[in-house]
Amino acid sequence: MSLNLANPVWVPVKALLCRTIRRRRIFTATAITSLADKGEKDESELLVVVGGGAAGVYGAIRAKTLSPDLRVLVIEKGSFLSKVKISGGGRCNVTNGHCNDTITEDDGRVFPVSDNSLSVVDCLLNEANIRGVRLERGKSVLAASIKPDGKFLVKVGKQSADTSESIEATYLLIATGSSQKGHSLATKFGHSIVDPVPSLFTFKINDPLLTELAGISFSKVQAKLKLDNPCPDLSNLVQIGPMLVTHWGLSGPVILRLSAWGARYLFSSKYKGHLIVDFIPDINIETAKSVLKEHKLQFSKHKVSNSYPPQFGLVNRFWRYILDREGSSKDTLWASLSNNSLSSISDLLKHCTFQVTGKGQYKDEFVTAGGVPLSEVSLKTMESKLVPNLFFAGEVLNVDGVTGGFNFQVVISQAQTSAN
Repeated sequence: MSLNLANPVWVPVKALLCRTIRRRRIFTATAITSLADKGEKDESELLVVVGGGAAGVYGAIRAKTLSPDLRVLVIEKGSFLSKVKISGGGRCNVTNGHCNDTITEDDGRVFPVSDNSLSVVDCLLNEANIRGVRLERGKSVLAASIKPDGKFLVKVGKQSADTSESIEATYLLIATGSSQKGHSLATKFGHSIVDPVPSLFTFKINDPLLTELAGISFSKVQAKLKLDNPCPDLSNLVQIGPMLVTHWGLSGPVILRLSAWGARYLFSSKYKGHLIVDFIPDINIETAKSVLKEHKLQFSKHKVSNSYPPQFGLVNRFWRYILDREGSSKDTLWASLSNNSLSSISDLLKHCTFQVTGKGQYKDEFVTAGGVPLSEVSLKTMESKLVPNLFFAGEVLNVDGVTGGFNFQVVISQAQTSAN
């Protein structure tokens, strides 16, 4: 983690979301003709935005809103706002925190009332269209340099084509996300790059019995991560929150937060270590033992696999998993369980250890830690300290946050700051 994003100061995207969703207009970005095809030279200033993600599109909208005479061109080689579409499990955490068109959940995450990320995508593309932002899809910025007069010469084209065109820009905003292209452009302007590593990913767990429980979720666990390489700061490697069992291991907000705080430590440990999970964090171990003993007295003639304390809030499949880990037969009657077995079950519920063998097998990380150091940009303007009129916003910078809308919030905040 490069910056504490736990307290976003303001949430401009919420007002934009409210206003635009009410319009109920739908706009789909398509490739447009280049500026050079207009047939006449426009002497007004031009902002070129490299990257059509949340930072790039919102930065373009904000710049055009503040300076209507400014020409704004966003260049994106793929689809606009593709990561916004998949964020928050397809729901899109627009921030973490006064608007009827959003829903705030108990943990502070804020979603569009539609529960669909396309509402946010349509919102931003609609607003860009209304403001007169030009969206260029299917092309890349191949190179960029500074002219003697201080303006930028931006070479644009398709990677597979031999032809390209050069555009003269007054301002340049690099908002390429974690793409190496953004890092390459930054280094050409003299910036350094903090080595990028994955963040916000799931854990691969070596436990065949656990993966058979894929789909089971826990509303609240406490998870502690211990890595093969010692970490100087362990305080953030203990997290509380929801957790989900997957076909390859463990996921959910608590796991994603651990992967964010431990991103570089996990990388240096080759993503190997141990995860200790407390499945009943609101019940201490002595109380857990007492609950089990009381259940034994009341349900002595019941099989342990079919009866278990409801206070633990567990599902039957997971309870049977705990019995397998403890070594108790599913046909054992509660009356036959020894005090040692009750203690072992309590220990497993409070301190269940899993072997972490890697990160999610489908390259499922949502965020990259690393990028242009914050020390090389003005945090008041997001302008480069090395090159005038060069700005950065979003994941291209060395800023990453935990799961829950913080990363979306920070790219919007940076985009607004750079546009201002």
